[in-house]
Amino acid sequence: MSFQQVIAEMPQEVYERLRTAVELGKWPDGRALTEEQKATSLQAVMAWQAQHLTDPEHMNIGADGNIVMKSKSELKRQFRDDAGEIGRFDDL
Repeated sequence: MSFQQVIAEMPQEVYERLRTAVELGKWPDGRALTEEQKATSLQAVMAWQAQHLTDPEHMNIGADGNIVMKSKSELKRQFRDDAGEIGRFDDL
């Protein structure tokens, strides 16, 4: 089985655990990742993002393999559109 096939079949839960391990530098049980584990896990996370994320977050890998960096205005628009309106109050 190739690396790309493994990534294609990797469940989202495994991706999330790998991403958290790379972010924190340690496994869920507290053991530190070795340099080789960090490099391999980061490669797997980036490959998974490229294959599975249709609407990348601020700093992720897009489907085309390029880093996606949204501008401040794009992020504001996204959060405004996603949040919906909870309530509106007139100034007193």
